[in-house]
Amino acid sequence: MEALPLAVTTGWASGVNAYACVLILGLLGRFAGAGDVPHALTTTPVLIAAAALFAFEFVADKIPYVDSAWDAVSTFIRPTIAVVLAALLSGQASTLQQAVIAATGGLVALLSHSVKASLRLAINTSPEPVTNIAASSGEDVAVAGVMSLAAFHPEAALIIAGLLLLLGLIGVYFAFRFIRRGYLRFKAWREKRSTPATGSSVA
Repeated sequence: MEALPLAVTTGWASGVNAYACVLILGLLGRFAGAGDVPHALTTTPVLIAAAALFAFEFVADKIPYVDSAWDAVSTFIRPTIAVVLAALLSGQASTLQQAVIAATGGLVALLSHSVKASLRLAINTSPEPVTNIAASSGEDVAVAGVMSLAAFHPEAALIIAGLLLLLGLIGVYFAFRFIRRGYLRFKAWREKRSTPATGSSVA
């Protein structure tokens, strides 16, 4: 696996669901012959910890408002995991190369995390659970698919991760434009209702 493309891909995936990213890489390295996956990720304690944390996030990420609270808690965790993964995947690279690759993974993770958290805030303006479940399930499938592809075809996975990140940024832009328009309309309606009627006729 090539370090920089994989650092970007794992950075995107970690920003969305870091524990799923670690778990999938570890399982592929241990059971699917992805030999370039760092050995540390394939050990039993790491797999168990990643599976337990993924199970918790799997549930929390599908509950309105709880998902946003979990995103807030994960603001520093997801990019940190991405930095560690990128550093491990850089393998025998020089110290400077490892630093660049690790920083790239962390920055991409921070960006994808921001996209995920922003879209969830937008979704939570409608507190019914269906959209949260659909969005979270879609993210889980995307992370699993991209990371499975990245283990064997990192360049193809990089293109897909880049497109998903771009689509996420576009989604954030339109979602918050829509929310802002709705808020302004509601504010105008509320002000209109609170303004006393004028020009009433006098007998």
